Amino acid sequence: MDPAFNDIQTNPWNEIFKIVFFPDRIYHAEYLNATRSPRYRYNVREVRSYLGINALKGEVYLDGKFISNFLRLEYRSSRLIEQVREKKRLLSSGVIAWVKLLPEDESKKAESRVKLHHCPWIDAYTVEIWETLEAPNTSYHDFQILDQMGRDGSITRVKAFNPALRDIKALTQIELAFRENDRNLPTGYQISDADACWDNDYSRSHQEPRTQEPSSQQNTVDDLNYLINFQRGWFLQAPDIKPVRYRNAMMDGDNPDLADNNIIDMRWIVQRELGGSNIFFHEVTIPPGTVEGTHQHIGTEELYYISEGEGLAYMRAGDDPATDKYPTVKRQVMGLGSREFKELPVKPGSVIFTKSGGMHGIRNPGTKPLKFVAFLYHTI
Repeated sequence: MDPAFNDIQTNPWNEIFKIVFFPDRIYHAEYLNATRSPRYRYNVREVRSYLGINALKGEVYLDGKFISNFLRLEYRSSRLIEQVREKKRLLSSGVIAWVKLLPEDESKKAESRVKLHHCPWIDAYTVEIWETLEAPNTSYHDFQILDQMGRDGSITRVKAFNPALRDIKALTQIELAFRENDRNLPTGYQISDADACWDNDYSRSHQEPRTQEPSSQQNTVDDLNYLINFQRGWFLQAPDIKPVRYRNAMMDGDNPDLADNNIIDMRWIVQRELGGSNIFFHEVTIPPGTVEGTHQHIGTEELYYISEGEGLAYMRAGDDPATDKYPTVKRQVMGLGSREFKELPVKPGSVIFTKSGGMHGIRNPGTKPLKFVAFLYHTI
């Protein structure tokens, strides 16, 4: 990162848009593992985050000499803690990560399991995977750093990862999943894969237009992991992205709106590339005479922005007091039966924002397509 960024951050004119220039984890290099000794310096090239996970990649120097490329993982375990509690266990001092490196050169991709150790400096589980643990010729490692090095240490080496780490700039993506330690402490009994709790991003999947058959399972790709993407930007043309088609989306079998021709299209523009807690950004087309069923959000929030056409949106009565003036209607809610909703006229520029616990749906009773873009993100 350009050192001039510090001037941008402190410049008075930046007060208005300071949120745009929020300092990255790159400015906390003093919390990396080898900085326990002043002889080591890190050059962090990229930092990416996803809901309690940080991934940093770059270079390590010893006494001013380059010694290794590295990949650092930090995991704050909020999701895994809850699962382990249900089994009346504790995470204790370590967790295990399944790590898959996806460099530009596919012949160098590799996967392995790596142990992470709890670091009180940042209150997270961490590991640094170095290309080599050997000191340069005519040099030696500091004893404080040697103490952290090893197969299960907080600074480690994974032989299979070396081809990808050798060209750190070309390491573009990482897939991650986390499980509790393989031994229960302090009792010491073994925890098998079958019994272990995993954090795989809520059994994460994504959508691909593999077939135009509505609601086909072929379009759902099971990932079962987090994706960390080091790419810095995307330029996309939404019309060039094929839609995934859904018949009677968000509806139970007894919904009166069910129909064979009740088919809507979703262009999944950005999905796993997003960071933070974002799940997707997509464009939805509701053809004339079709409906997206009303449904409740739990643990997620979603924002609709109407971009084309006119129609009717449904928000549960009481979710927004400002909608009290609109007609009240009964709507079938997926999995929950009938509820009272406010029927809201929508057009380009209309926004429907639904928090966790809220309910919404949308209908196109007109003669032209109704289009909106939607953001969905986890709240926990």
